[in-house]
Amino acid sequence: MIALVQSALGAVGSDVDKFVKPVLDWHAFAPEIILTSVVCLLILADVVLLDRAKAFVSSIAGLGLLASLIPLLTLATSDHTTRSMFGGAYVVDRNALLLKALFIVSGYVVVLLSNNYVAEGDYWESEYYTLMVASILGMTIMASARDLISIFLALELLSIPAYMLAGWRKRDVQSNEAGLKYYLMGVFASAVLLYGMSLLYGLSGSTKLSDIGASLAGSHRTPAATLAIVFVLIGFGFKVSAVPFHSWAPDTYEGAPTPVTAFLAVASKSAGFVALIQVISFGFSSQWTILTPAIFILSALSMTVGNLIALRQTNVVRMLAYSGIAQAGFMLAPFAVIARPAVAGQTISAVVVYLIIYAAMNLGAFAVVMAVARTTRSAEITSFAGLFHDAPGLTVVMTIFLSSLVGIPPLGGWYAKFGITKVLIGSHSRWGYALAILLAVNTAIAAFYYLNVAKTMWFDDVPETESGVARKIPIPISLRSALAITVIATILFGVLPGILSDAAQHVSVVAHP
Repeated sequence: MIALVQSALGAVGSDVDKFVKPVLDWHAFAPEIILTSVVCLLILADVVLLDRAKAFVSSIAGLGLLASLIPLLTLATSDHTTRSMFGGAYVVDRNALLLKALFIVSGYVVVLLSNNYVAEGDYWESEYYTLMVASILGMTIMASARDLISIFLALELLSIPAYMLAGWRKRDVQSNEAGLKYYLMGVFASAVLLYGMSLLYGLSGSTKLSDIGASLAGSHRTPAATLAIVFVLIGFGFKVSAVPFHSWAPDTYEGAPTPVTAFLAVASKSAGFVALIQVISFGFSSQWTILTPAIFILSALSMTVGNLIALRQTNVVRMLAYSGIAQAGFMLAPFAVIARPAVAGQTISAVVVYLIIYAAMNLGAFAVVMAVARTTRSAEITSFAGLFHDAPGLTVVMTIFLSSLVGIPPLGGWYAKFGITKVLIGSHSRWGYALAILLAVNTAIAAFYYLNVAKTMWFDDVPETESGVARKIPIPISLRSALAITVIATILFGVLPGILSDAAQHVSVVAHP
């Protein structure tokens, strides 16, 4: 991975070697080195042991992810908390450490969700976990990327395995369709993004975000600069499934294996937002006359269209897909007011907090869907009817996740929405006030379809064919562990939000009005 970054940076200029070698920090690279080693180990086990490897590949992936958390902890407690490499193209600071922890823990939860699902299906397990860990490796690189080349490499490293995972059920027509749609739309978005990046390089003469930001700030706005910024926003808009670049998400989420859907809805979306944070904070900090209306439109459309279409869904997975589009609109909102001096230091912190809480409650919701679908073989909302009669514990847990997604205190979702609303109102701008009103209205709309699922579980009658007979819903230990992690996090972040506030207090942004 290091050699890849070095060679990519070497293409930019001949001066790379003089700052790569003296500043190379193996401790800062330790999480990525461990994840790369896990990928190699999984490939080796697959090649040498073939079918016998499936007995322990999930354990290798899970333990490898947990092992990569150790250097994150040592780096977080180190006195030298900000480490810059490759001439500032790769930075490991508290913000990057927090985001890497989010990706790795989310990946570990997805591995827990995948354990029985993959084992019970007709899948080659080693390849599955290899692709999963490789994608997480790309996400951790994204958290530290401060250069267009490293951002694009990270984006492709996380996306290409995800394309393959989306179509993992090779004999299923829906899964093939999901993978193909995701791949074709992803390639198109990458091409648009790369063209925008090439324009930025042509305008600034550098691929480093700090140099691009300085160049754009020191020159008058040109049509080429406007086109470059718009193209970059379009590329990342696809990655976070923002309207109108969302068309791939519902079909892909429904057709992909459910653990992969959870992975795409949480980890992959979070990586897209991290890339947006890097580019907007360090590269476009002076271009708010372009960015503010563009982001306002993306945010307003995403939260409104996503929620309105989610109202009509009868399938829980598709409902969560459109819900994810609406949630992306919520998370985009603070970017529209990031240049306001009153909230310049709070906007990115609010987005990061939202990403962490969203990961916990959304992964938990998908875990419950998987538990129910293992018995009912359906993700239709009607299949949840009378769930309290069959599995009261599972019903309570799902109600917690749904209530948190609505934003009902004292669960984590309320604090996530509170942070976004506080930033929007505190900006004292018409853009912020308008988005705050839209957020409130859309939260009320979302409450209808979230609580409709809760009503179905608690109050609707059990299907007639099963009336009076409790359905047995076995929950494997790995699924129980995933549910325990996510429900504890969802409750803890709502009751003790200071935990997240303290962790995110060092998250800063370079913004200028």
